[in-house]
Amino acid sequence: MKKILLFAILLFSLNRLAAQYEFSMVHDCNCTPVKSQGSTGTCWSFSTTSFLESELMREGKQAYDLSEMYFVRTIYQDKAMNYLLRQGKAQFSQGGLAHDVINAYREAGAVPESAYSGLQDGQSRHDHGEMAVALKGMLDALVKQKTISEKWRLAFVAIMDAYLGTPPPEFEYQGKQYTPQSFASTLGINPDDYVSFTSYTHHPFDEEVVLEIPDNYSNGSYFNVPFEDIIAITDHAVEKGYSVAWDGDVSEKGFSSRNGIAVLPANAERSDLFENPGEELSVDQALRQRTFQNYSTTDDHLMHITGVAKDQRGTKYYYTKNSWGDISPFQGYVYMSEPYFRLKTVGILVNKAAVPPHIRKRLGI
Repeated sequence: MKKILLFAILLFSLNRLAAQYEFSMVHDCNCTPVKSQGSTGTCWSFSTTSFLESELMREGKQAYDLSEMYFVRTIYQDKAMNYLLRQGKAQFSQGGLAHDVINAYREAGAVPESAYSGLQDGQSRHDHGEMAVALKGMLDALVKQKTISEKWRLAFVAIMDAYLGTPPPEFEYQGKQYTPQSFASTLGINPDDYVSFTSYTHHPFDEEVVLEIPDNYSNGSYFNVPFEDIIAITDHAVEKGYSVAWDGDVSEKGFSSRNGIAVLPANAERSDLFENPGEELSVDQALRQRTFQNYSTTDDHLMHITGVAKDQRGTKYYYTKNSWGDISPFQGYVYMSEPYFRLKTVGILVNKAAVPPHIRKRLGI
């Protein structure tokens, strides 16, 4: 009897082991190492900066380590002006979107991490909690004034300098002197090369729309297309060596950064959700629209898609670089299943050269 019991336990264990997630890469893009955004809401900058670093690597250039916080402080200033002009009736928070980094690059250039890290006083981890309160408090007090002088800009920048340090007007990099603008010009990134896509039916398809999400303070536009086009664009991009900046929802039970898995299970209460692949929900355009309108899909996180993989069942996954440090079995990456991607993607940003030719022609890109 004991032998039978032991055999049954062994067989059960072997079955569990055999069923565990097994991933094989189909396409993989070059990218820089995983970083951590720390205690900040700046995933948008980390993901899109990583995306730009991959763009440089794809073009055969060196692996740059660009400063996320340089883009962040540029956007804080732009948000502040928008907030004051709208008399406090606008979004001012730590959050942002992929096109914000593109806008910051266009407006203020770029600097390497070695020239501006946004850390000081022996800090090793980003934390913008207190700074964000101070910045928002200042703006709210100004909104209550009858008039506002131009000195507010100096005071606003002084708060950022106190917490993030002062960015250098000039710096040395690999033996040469640069300004942020001259450094950006050597990188060769053209902000006009990047386009955003979304897929929701409350707007007409095949038109540029302003997506109604809180962090879209700049009223950035997206090409609104059927979701099959989002799949086609992402797959075509990665297959051709282009990575994708992803904006979506990570609040589902099937998302676990610690396990490195994002799935949309048919049974979300499964005890082995992050151990074994299983049946997932079928997602159509109507379900996407419903979850967007009832707030169960929101743009609460941005990440960087750098590859496509499959598990042993043949399910497709997007190999996704997170910005929460090396906390998963996959060194900070998340394998996002296609069903999860189909439901929880709010938007993507890609190089327009990565868009399939028939979609580019249709949209006039």
